[in-house]
Amino acid sequence: MSVCLQEKLNDPVVKHMRLNPPRLHMDLTVGEALAEIRRHPPEGRIIYFYAVDSENRLAGVIPTRRLLLAPSEQPLREIMVRQVVAIPDSATVLDACEFFTMHKLLAFPVVDKQRHLLGMVDVDLYTEEVHELESVGASDQLFQLIGVTAAQARRASVFDAFRYRLPWLGCNLASGIGAAFLAAQYESVLAEVVALAAFIPVVLALAESVAMQSVTLSLQVLHGQRPTWASLLLKLRRELVTGLLLGATTGALVALVSFWWDPYGRVAVTLLGGIAGGVTLSAVLGMSLPFLLRLLRRDPQVASGPIALAGADLVTLLF
Repeated sequence: MSVCLQEKLNDPVVKHMRLNPPRLHMDLTVGEALAEIRRHPPEGRIIYFYAVDSENRLAGVIPTRRLLLAPSEQPLREIMVRQVVAIPDSATVLDACEFFTMHKLLAFPVVDKQRHLLGMVDVDLYTEEVHELESVGASDQLFQLIGVTAAQARRASVFDAFRYRLPWLGCNLASGIGAAFLAAQYESVLAEVVALAAFIPVVLALAESVAMQSVTLSLQVLHGQRPTWASLLLKLRRELVTGLLLGATTGALVALVSFWWDPYGRVAVTLLGGIAGGVTLSAVLGMSLPFLLRLLRRDPQVASGPIALAGADLVTLLF
């Protein structure tokens, strides 16, 4: 990718937006809105109309078809779509391209932190960037930057798919070997309390399951959104509590079963602490990895799972 093109992708989206998006006051009726449009025709191509309040805050989006077919006396607030996907004014052109890729819409409003409508970007911005990338043979790099793995999925060569995925599986190989060395340090303990060794697969399976659940939730949260450190910290606080509850509950259940082997409760205490701590950290690890990889401009779709599983195994076994 050329330096010039890379700089353009990192441009603030506000430099490329339309400053006069078609906007209508949400308190108007359909008839009043159409009359307003005739008196002051919007400039440029019309894709959506944006409904705003008296302070120019974005309240909804009105598809043109709804506006034309609704009764003239019906208020706009009744036909507008209130759940609007908007691009923040801090976004870059690359972030805007990600919005078009994820949501498949033809235009997005640009808003500030108070949801004031600043402008609009339409699909032309996206198609221009893709066309320019294709002209220099770098379209795959755009999709790699925005975390879309469709290009890899469509690879005709089995060897290419193998080469793309193998490095991440190395994380699992490394964690497995590390777990073996870690268990070897406690060989005498495991020999004395055989029940601990019997429960290791259960403990690891719980941590891995929670880690993958958290990775999946994190990827869903990131779908079409720009990750920030503030949003990551907020999600981590919630996931920490959730992981602790999951770990304590499942740890208690497994600990109860362990009394069959060890009525003195030594194994029960060990399992409760190991599962509670391991599951909690696995949940935090699974939630944070996709965020961190996306912030580092890496592909979270392929990398998050192997890294999360590797980390879950090590931290849980250590506990």
